[in-house]
Amino acid sequence: MADPARILLPFDDELIAVPEAGEVLYIRPPAFLPQGFTAFPHIVCEQGFKPFSDRLTQDNLTVVAEASGEFPVVLLALTRSRAENMANFARACRMVSQDGQVVVSGDKTDGVDSMLKAVKKVYEVDGVLSKSHGKVFWLTPNAPAPAEWEAAVKPKQNAFGYLTAPGMFSPEKIDVGSEMLTAYFDKSIKGPVADIGSGWGYLAKNVLEKCDRLTSLDLFEAEYAALEASKANITDERAAFHWADVTTLEKPAEPYHTVICNPPFHQGRTADPAIGISFITAAARIMKPSGQFLMVANRQLPYEAAMDMHFKSWEILEQDRAFKIIRARRPLKRQA
Repeated sequence: MADPARILLPFDDELIAVPEAGEVLYIRPPAFLPQGFTAFPHIVCEQGFKPFSDRLTQDNLTVVAEASGEFPVVLLALTRSRAENMANFARACRMVSQDGQVVVSGDKTDGVDSMLKAVKKVYEVDGVLSKSHGKVFWLTPNAPAPAEWEAAVKPKQNAFGYLTAPGMFSPEKIDVGSEMLTAYFDKSIKGPVADIGSGWGYLAKNVLEKCDRLTSLDLFEAEYAALEASKANITDERAAFHWADVTTLEKPAEPYHTVICNPPFHQGRTADPAIGISFITAAARIMKPSGQFLMVANRQLPYEAAMDMHFKSWEILEQDRAFKIIRARRPLKRQA
C-alpha cells in the first residue's frame, strides 16, 4: 500500500469516531503503522506474512495469523489478489459488531475501484476519500457479505491434485521453473534438507518422493496460508513445517546437506533481485560446509555476483529463455 496513513483519513476528518473501548482489528496491515494509530486504544493486527508480522510484533502490537471474535471497527488493507480482498472484506463484515464500521484502503493498482463498485452493489457505502493514487471507503454493513466472496479463497484441489488457494504463488498450475528444478532431485540429495520459500509444497513433495536418502525436510514459508496448504499436500513424516522469515534464519545445530529453493522475486508489482539475493545468503548460512544449494530463478535476474560472494563454486545446470537452474556448493566460511 503506497500510503499507509490513508486508512486513517475518515478518523482524522472525524467522519468515524475512534472507539473508546474494545479492540480494533486491522487485516493485512503494513509492516509499520503510522503515528496516527496511537489514538486507538488497542489494535489487533491480522498479518499472515511473517516478515511483516515480526516487525509489528517488535512494535509491541498484538499480531495473529488468523483473527476471530467481534470488533467495533475492522480495518482492511488491500493486497494484489482480488479474491483475497473480497474474502477479507467478507470476513471483516462477519467480525464487525452491530453498527460497527468496516474501513477499506487500497491503491488503484490493487483494484480498489473495482472492489468499491462490487461493494456498492450489496451495501450502502458511508463515504469515500481519495489520496495518493488510491481510495479509502467505509460502511456500516449490518449484514453478511455474499457467501461466494469468502468461499473464493477456501483452499481446494487444483487440476494437479494439490490443495491451493488464490493469492498463493501459482495456485492453479505447476510453475514451469519449479518443474524444471525437480529434474535435479537425485541421489546427491541426502540427510537433512531445507526448502526455503516452500509455498504450498510442490518442491517439497517432489524431493520427498524422489530422494530416499533424504532423512528430514524442513519447509520454511513466510505466508501462513500457503504453509497451511502445504501441510495438507505433504503427509510424509520426514517433513516439518515452519512459518518463518527465511532472511532471518540462523545456522541450525545440524546444518543442511541440501537446500532447495524457488525464491520470490518481487514484493508488490516490481521485480526486486534483492529478495532472491537474501535467500541465497540464507541458504549459504544454514548449509553444511560440504552442502549444495539447488535454485531455479528467472533467467534475467542478476544472482551470479551473490553466488560468487557466498559459495566456493557454482554452475548453471540448465537454462532456457525464461529460467535458469543453478547448483552451488561449499558455502564460504563467512556464513558461520
